[in-house]
Amino acid sequence: MRTVKEVSNLTGISVHTLHYYDEIGLLKPTDKSEAGYRLYDDKALEILQQVLFFREFDIPLKEIKAIMANPALDKNQILQMQRKMLTAKKERITRLIASIDDILKGENKMDFAVFSKTEIEEMFQTMMEHMPENMRNIAINEFGSIEQWKEHYMEVVSSEKMQKGYAKVVEWYGGKDKYLSAVQNPISKEVAESYNKRFEAILQKLIAKRDCAVDSFEVKEIVGEYGFVMKQFSQIKEEKGFMLAHAQYYRNEKIKPKLDEKYGNGASDFFAQAIEAFYEKE
Repeated sequence: MRTVKEVSNLTGISVHTLHYYDEIGLLKPTDKSEAGYRLYDDKALEILQQVLFFREFDIPLKEIKAIMANPALDKNQILQMQRKMLTAKKERITRLIASIDDILKGENKMDFAVFSKTEIEEMFQTMMEHMPENMRNIAINEFGSIEQWKEHYMEVVSSEKMQKGYAKVVEWYGGKDKYLSAVQNPISKEVAESYNKRFEAILQKLIAKRDCAVDSFEVKEIVGEYGFVMKQFSQIKEEKGFMLAHAQYYRNEKIKPKLDEKYGNGASDFFAQAIEAFYEKE
């Protein structure tokens, strides 16, 4: 058994932090001495090591606790998860070092990559698993096989243009880990349908105010509701950039005819202008 002071000296974690981990139930001491001092055995140290692995990625303590307490995950599964995360981080650091070396050599090749090869592969797997079966079969038939489909996906997502786009999306979510978490834990079909009905109701309310100025209180109130619901649905941290990008979507020449047919001529431009008036003046 080791005292809290000995564990602190061994790991570099402060005594105060170890006390806090105990208070929130993240790392309980194995026992206490007769004098009431916390004592830790080797198993407790293994748990602490796993916690420290997760902290390398700035994962909130609340999320770490939930992972560690998940009965569906055993020690090896958690270690495999951490190994994947560390491998992805290693690949990113290797690319950054290579970029610095190129700059030092006078070869200024900027590295715009947001996601590593490992992360892109996991994104593809998650996308494929949660895609409706009919759409998945269409994609497989189009590319000839899952491997060819994956190869195409890897090539497209790894491109500099796509990576720059993902950099902005990651910013909306408040970090890469939060974006990947949203991708890997998509909402159910039933919840998505519920949100779609709510979006439709909001757009109907908005188009009913098309005779009002886009910066009027009536219009801004509805756009504010739109942004709030979109933030909930998309699990993003900050919806401003997301909504302004959505305004550009309404200006897309391929989208406008469908929207104008559904909501009336000029509807797509009105939606875009209303969103921009709300968020660009924030």
